[in-house]
Amino acid sequence: MRPDDWYLTEDVDDFLDRAGDFLRSRPGPHVMQLTWAERIRARGVEPSGTDTPLFGVLERAGRAHATFYRLPSRGLGLSPLTPEQADSLAARLAALGQPVPSAGADHGSAGAFAEAWQRHTGVTPELRDVRLRLYRLGTLTPPEPLPAGRGRVLGEQDLEQVIFWCSEFAKAVGDDSTIDAATWSGTRFADKRYTLWETPDGTPVSVAGMNPLIGGQIQVDIVYTPAHLRGHGYAGAVTAEVSRAALAAGAKDVVLFADLSNPTSNALYQRLGYRTLTDWAVYDLSGAAPEAG
Repeated sequence: MRPDDWYLTEDVDDFLDRAGDFLRSRPGPHVMQLTWAERIRARGVEPSGTDTPLFGVLERAGRAHATFYRLPSRGLGLSPLTPEQADSLAARLAALGQPVPSAGADHGSAGAFAEAWQRHTGVTPELRDVRLRLYRLGTLTPPEPLPAGRGRVLGEQDLEQVIFWCSEFAKAVGDDSTIDAATWSGTRFADKRYTLWETPDGTPVSVAGMNPLIGGQIQVDIVYTPAHLRGHGYAGAVTAEVSRAALAAGAKDVVLFADLSNPTSNALYQRLGYRTLTDWAVYDLSGAAPEAG
């Protein structure tokens, strides 16, 4: 497989024209490809020096077989790759002198690319400690009994409430993004729909968000309950509600990521009907960028 089989473009519409059908044919493993491409298509990206988005499609005989994206201030996002595909991509990017600070994908693909990058550049990859598992919803099984209260979808009139909850979530996960009324529209949180679980007196106790419907699939992204309110079943209730909302919005597939270091959340999602799709890994690939050859 030749490195020049990879078609590179900075135009997200060009990328989706070439790879959209391929990505939508397996939306689960391609969730990050679809999400970021659509986000950039709809909103653009924040400027970051001279860095620009880069997309790639592995094309053979007019058909897409694999893809990647690289975003400003972010690393490489990979579709599932064979070792041969990973090697050809690493060779292509290394020859162009493209910086690759990190690479994330399903565990096998990320590892294959990290090894190939080391072969072509001499950079030693480091596996991040954070381990994620991607789940896909089978049959939704809401918890029984539900905690007292109800789920409520947040609308435009609830923007202040949404900003508060997303800010609290960001603090809890170590995200140093500034989330307030002035910055809101430029954050990754702005394109989601949110559901709150409220106690009978209207007190909000847990929140869950979901990304837009893309390729027949919705990703549940953000499930958060403040530490002092955990252990009452609120997270299970709000996750069931947002999953139900995703299905009602027309999703054929509903997916979410979970941190494997948190056995409580992983067990919860499995009780709700989520099943393992794949494990996810990110490798840091620090070091000097290769010179173009």
